[in-house]
Amino acid sequence: MDRYIIGLLTASVAFFVCQTAYGQDKGYDVFNPISKYMEKGDADKLSAWFSDNLEITIFSKSNDTGRNQARQIMKSFFISYTPRSFEITHKAGRSNMKSALGILNAGGEMFLVTIFVKMKEDDEYRIQQLKVERLD
Repeated sequence: MDRYIIGLLTASVAFFVCQTAYGQDKGYDVFNPISKYMEKGDADKLSAWFSDNLEITIFSKSNDTGRNQARQIMKSFFISYTPRSFEITHKAGRSNMKSALGILNAGGEMFLVTIFVKMKEDDEYRIQQLKVERLD
């Protein structure tokens, strides 16, 4: 009887651990780290989320560019407009593509930020498009 109870407890614990790990994976939000780096104005860490090639638009000036140039563009933006806060206001998408809208308070101005991410072959999300527009 004791073996039966120990076996049942072991199976229950294993089931609980597997369910918890699965739930964490499904609940992962790619926009959490991206938001953190936007709020900190950390172009280097933000660029780790960039695709090798992406579209970056700052004030209607659009660039199809590589990761390094996009990092430089964001670094220049953050130097000119020091971020104070960033908040995601809307999220949408499906399993391999997601988008988010956020409000960036930076340099005494408010900006609407649009971010599109896509899952790549390595099962990691990467930013495909980043757009920053002034809010009037």
